[in-house]
Amino acid sequence: MRRIWLLLALVGTVVPYSYIIPFFVEHGIDIALFFELLFANSVSRFFAIDLVISSVAFLLWSYTDAKKNKIPGWWTILAANMLVGLSLSLPLYLFKRSAMASKAH
Repeated sequence: MRRIWLLLALVGTVVPYSYIIPFFVEHGIDIALFFELLFANSVSRFFAIDLVISSVAFLLWSYTDAKKNKIPGWWTILAANMLVGLSLSLPLYLFKRSAMASKAH
């Protein structure tokens, strides 16, 4: 499973960035336009809010789980979530967690 988590972390970085990089190339770092388009209609608002709530829930859970299971470097999960999103941070955390589990056996 560890290879699958790592592959998903890679895909979870490359695919979202393949959409956002062209936006920033075209518009520069226009955060106001970014948020205007992110919340442009009810469908995009639905996905944006769903992702924010899911990210917060995941970060809370992974933080407590990392402390309980003594998984080092939780800050990398927070950074991954802030710099890319849940598509990187979730499989990256599952990779780190499975690596710790395999060391325990």
